[in-house]
Amino acid sequence: MAKGDIHVLMLPWSAFGHMIPFFHLSIALAKAGIRVSFVSTPSNLRRLPTHLIPPDLPAPLDLVELHLPPVDGLPIDGEATVDISVDQIQHLKTAYDLLKPQLKHFVSHDTPDWIIQDFASHWTAEISRELNLNIPLILFFVFSATALAFLGPPEYLTGAAQTKYWSSPESFTSPPEWFPFPSTVAFWPFEAGPIHAGIFGGNASGTSDAERITLSWTACEAIAIRSCKEYEGDSLDVLEKLYRRAVIPVGLLPPPSEKKSFQGQLLSIFKWLDQQPRKSVVFVGFGSECKLSREQVFEIAHGLEISGLSFLWALRKPTWAENEDEALPPEFRARTEGRGVVCIGWVPQMEILAHHSVGGSLFHSGWGSIIETLQFGHTLVVLPVVIDQGLNARVLVEKGLAIEVERGEDGSFDRHGIAGALKKAMVDEEGESLRFRAREMRSIFGDQKLHQAYIDGFIQFLKNGPTKDKTP
Repeated sequence: MAKGDIHVLMLPWSAFGHMIPFFHLSIALAKAGIRVSFVSTPSNLRRLPTHLIPPDLPAPLDLVELHLPPVDGLPIDGEATVDISVDQIQHLKTAYDLLKPQLKHFVSHDTPDWIIQDFASHWTAEISRELNLNIPLILFFVFSATALAFLGPPEYLTGAAQTKYWSSPESFTSPPEWFPFPSTVAFWPFEAGPIHAGIFGGNASGTSDAERITLSWTACEAIAIRSCKEYEGDSLDVLEKLYRRAVIPVGLLPPPSEKKSFQGQLLSIFKWLDQQPRKSVVFVGFGSECKLSREQVFEIAHGLEISGLSFLWALRKPTWAENEDEALPPEFRARTEGRGVVCIGWVPQMEILAHHSVGGSLFHSGWGSIIETLQFGHTLVVLPVVIDQGLNARVLVEKGLAIEVERGEDGSFDRHGIAGALKKAMVDEEGESLRFRAREMRSIFGDQKLHQAYIDGFIQFLKNGPTKDKTP
């Protein structure tokens, strides 16, 4: 495989927190002359940032449409997790599994040299066997290495071993025994219940997330992961021992910062940013996947108000609000006029984070957002909401890179906790070491040459072809 063209099929799970890193990796591979078939559903493909694809790629990056079969309990336009409620995600997994015949048809007519898949598509190995092909698989994780290593060896996720190591939510509330270094990384009790049920619990698809990970690992040739040794080298070493496969960090895949011209509300946002002092504005954003309650949104709003800091809040209109006015406390905009801006709907997050007036971020500590924020050296205030975000938050705090908002035993937080964390991170003297550490991270997270070197190493692995030995 060292000579000639290489064809890679990319198969992400139907969540934009997964599809976007897969897409960035696809662009990087096509830039290196590797032909890429990026597979998803029509609506998902239409929403990809295809403007990032250079016009002069040396190899094609083809967007391949598979049509999501209708499934009871899944809205007809529910092609990604952002489109549906948490309870409906299990039905999306059912529909996702039903893509197998369409993918099998595509593979039979345009056989790839590699399949780079997500955790969810545990059935790709079956396609290879049914077609009497021997397509090597790479399991690409978009999570941090520490969050993945927390779960331990894949064989601990099912059967008797799961009963031994992960028998209950309480088992998630302390660092695992296989971490060979001191650590505080664990879930809070209020986080552990939903996470444990989400990983090990049954769902409408008939296959738990734990089973999907284990089956995909069993069939894969190697593990690729969106990480780098400069940030979490110890965890990458642990992961290689736990997974007993080649673990290949592909770098952080930092998205490129673009210079765009904006109109209307977005233009007014940047004009407002231009008028603010350097590093004075807090960017607030919880993305499209975190669905905050009315009480949570209002406490964040009141916390921003009493902090006295300037802020730019990208707020997705909540489903519980009939209109934009109901999404915020009464008179909140009037009381913070001039000091704060709320934009309900999509905003160009990367361009905002790149602006000189932004100095910090209040967000959910999703891995992608951490990467985007630290590449500009911004101070972090974290309020984890779902999935791996709690573990990411503990790592950031442990490394002296973030302040986590104080929570009650039930996971609740209030305006005073929000305001206190923001002031400590942004202006208080005791937060200076935090701000210094965040600025230091820019040399890692924002180093395009560093992360290109990781991509180059991954490309060389693809060109060398699969190894013969794969320990079960």
